[in-house]
Amino acid sequence: MRSNAQMRTALFALGILLMITGVAIGPLPGPGFLIVFPVGLMLCLQNSAWAKRVYVRFKWRHPRYGAWADRIMRRVSAARRRARAALESPDGD
Repeated sequence: MRSNAQMRTALFALGILLMITGVAIGPLPGPGFLIVFPVGLMLCLQNSAWAKRVYVRFKWRHPRYGAWADRIMRRVSAARRRARAALESPDGD
């Protein structure tokens, strides 16, 4: 479905729009920001190599915030990283 360039561009634009909407509804009561913003970020990351590079650079510079963002987006790579860290850590510590 996302193979052609027009669809990828449309999904990327929708992701940007959802992120802007998430920031705009952030001050309102309720969990709107925590639902809308990650969905927009996921759309952008899935459909743009540039967005992926920027996100990876952000995670490298700010690992704590990157891990938090991965958990909210339920990224498979974050789950794999946590499982690998659990296996490598000694049980006694």
